[in-house]
Amino acid sequence: MAKSKKYGAKAGKKVERAMREMKEGALRSGRSGKKVTSRKQAIAIGLSEARREGGKVPPAPSRARRTTKKSAARSTARPAKSTRSRAA
Repeated sequence: MAKSKKYGAKAGKKVERAMREMKEGALRSGRSGKKVTSRKQAIAIGLSEARREGGKVPPAPSRARRTTKKSAARSTARPAKSTRSRAA
């Protein structure tokens, strides 16, 4: 059984365009309009544009799953704060 490709040609073109813009310093993030300097962020922007235009791209990870992972990691990483007051 042949495996189908995860990403279509449109996704590749969009990521390629986003990477080129990032290298030229022309790629800006959506909401804040800040310049994108991260390679990963440029790839995410390209995939997101391909998704919007109906290209063959797997669905983005859901926000709910991401936030629970972050909160779980945060709660295990930090030691519990002491609630005892200090003597003067």
